[in-house]
Amino acid sequence: MSLLQALLVALGLSVAGNAALGWAWVSAREKAATTVLERDSARSAASACSDATEDLRDLADKRGAEAKKAQAAARSAATERQQTANTILSTPAAVPGNACASAQVRVDAWLRGREQP
Repeated sequence: MSLLQALLVALGLSVAGNAALGWAWVSAREKAATTVLERDSARSAASACSDATEDLRDLADKRGAEAKKAQAAARSAATERQQTANTILSTPAAVPGNACASAQVRVDAWLRGREQP
């Protein structure tokens, strides 16, 4: 083998080695870029999830406060209705001995808007 052939073989091997290293470098760079994009996407998704969770917490607190107000109003209305029922039950019959006539008197009074049970 002559010196020129040896140099050509060495040059060919060098080119092949450089091509392989270049290919490996490009592949590694693409993987790194993909990893960075995936990381950024995961961070974005985690941030959006965190924001949504915070929004849900705020909404739950708001609805909890509204529910407490509604419960207090319902409790007050129930107490009022219970007092009215107790008054009706403790009031003697308008027409003693005749439940129908007594009921009719009460309904008539209610329809007229009186506060009489």
